[in-house]
Amino acid sequence: MGIVNVTPDSFFPEARTADVDAAIARGRDLFIEGAAIVDVGGESTRPGATPVELSVELERTAPVVAGLRGHGRISIDTTKADVASACVAAGATLINDISGTLSGLAGELKVGWVAMHAQGNPQTMQLDPHYDDVIAEISAWFVEKAAEARSNNVQELWLDPGIGFGKTEEHNWTILRHCDELAALAHSLGALFLVGSSRKGFLGDLGHGPRLAVEDRLAPSLATAVAAMEAGADFVRVHDVLATVQAARIKNETMAVS
Repeated sequence: MGIVNVTPDSFFPEARTADVDAAIARGRDLFIEGAAIVDVGGESTRPGATPVELSVELERTAPVVAGLRGHGRISIDTTKADVASACVAAGATLINDISGTLSGLAGELKVGWVAMHAQGNPQTMQLDPHYDDVIAEISAWFVEKAAEARSNNVQELWLDPGIGFGKTEEHNWTILRHCDELAALAHSLGALFLVGSSRKGFLGDLGHGPRLAVEDRLAPSLATAVAAMEAGADFVRVHDVLATVQAARIKNETMAVS
């Protein structure tokens, strides 16, 4: 899943697109590079991000989705029902929902729904995240969201543990260490399992040398993507599609040889 941010403030500058035309061009490039899905978002969800007005988010996203229609599968990354509805009308077939609240709309529109676990919202989520047992709590939430999806007639459910969303660095590493368990649970619930670790802040401090700036986090992003795939992730959400596709192909070739 390749990322198109039609925003001026997303945390990775190289993934930002200044206008609709640039966003469409980036999305088409990501499909050419091997993305199975392109995820279009018009509101940054980085920690501390400022919320965006509905009209602004609609202006940023719906024309991009329309411009990418026919080039590959498109998801809309939003928490707003009106934005999701407009983008589905424009051609999106998946709602990537970090709020975990849009199952009813997804069922009504007969599109896929990504439910992502988060503690708090982008304005508060990193102030003091706490879990007694992060894996147990995410697992219980997965079960809850699967039941909710069934009750709302969602035919295609995706579950995402929400790396970086209301989690400390240790929570994020714990999630990655338990991806096999979380993937198995998602699959038992009839869901696809999505992991998004690309370029995120916890990859900046690896214990050797200076802290890595977001621009220097490609190698750890690839390593965590491959680890997630090996643990059972069906999709990884990434900024660097071509490099991730190449890493996945090496992983597959190596496993085939062994």
